Amino acid sequence: MNLNLKNKNAIVCGSTQGLGRASAIELALLGANVTLVARNEDSLNETLHRLDCSQGQHHSYFVADFSKPDELKAGIENYLKQNPIVHILVNNTGGPAGGAIIDAKLEEFTQAFSNHLICNHILVQACVPSMKAEQFGRIINIISTSVKEPINGLGVSNTTRGAVASWSKTLANELGQFGITVNNVLPGYTKTARLDFVVNSRAKSADIAVGEVEEMMMSDVPAGRFGEAHEFGAAVAFLCSPAAAYINGVNLPVDGGRLSCM
Repeated sequence: MNLNLKNKNAIVCGSTQGLGRASAIELALLGANVTLVARNEDSLNETLHRLDCSQGQHHSYFVADFSKPDELKAGIENYLKQNPIVHILVNNTGGPAGGAIIDAKLEEFTQAFSNHLICNHILVQACVPSMKAEQFGRIINIISTSVKEPINGLGVSNTTRGAVASWSKTLANELGQFGITVNNVLPGYTKTARLDFVVNSRAKSADIAVGEVEEMMMSDVPAGRFGEAHEFGAAVAFLCSPAAAYINGVNLPVDGGRLSCM
């Protein structure tokens, strides 16, 4: 199986913590040159030094805030002037706040679509020309299992993630002829700061202990446990590899079997 990503250049967004950082680490272990993208430069520097360099890779970063699409556009354009070839793009940013959809303010939808769909599109439009020239491209969108089963209490997120999934599938249909695949990876209950937030919110809302919430959540997972971030990152890295060349336009859950749908 060819998992070798040596001499492949990857951009990984939201890569200073959680699933984004785990994905960046796994891509580097397969030999990719990784460029980290996030808004906190101190965290970017700290993550940069955690990436494997044993295969002679050169890793870098640039600072971008996904709440400011114009700044992101300027940032990726400036980056590509110095680094014009991109083979891999991992789109990832933090999810919207929770809450019932009926209570959502209009600006919450606008901001969520901007942070996710619009920023993803800016990056894809910037990177696809070099992928076409290389006849090799991997676009991964880290979204949510809510594209298969909406999650109660995450109304704005459910709506936005569904839009990204449809956008992604359309891209997959258009770009497959150029050796570019576009896939979504859907995290289940994975040990990250986001999961801690969800657990604590549910515990507070139900006025029960955090441990009790965790036990209830794990009881829904056939694997009987929460996932590790590196397990999710490994799935992302595989989809970016030459071995995954014929996997295109899918929504891949990495959830320990929690989803009840096919």
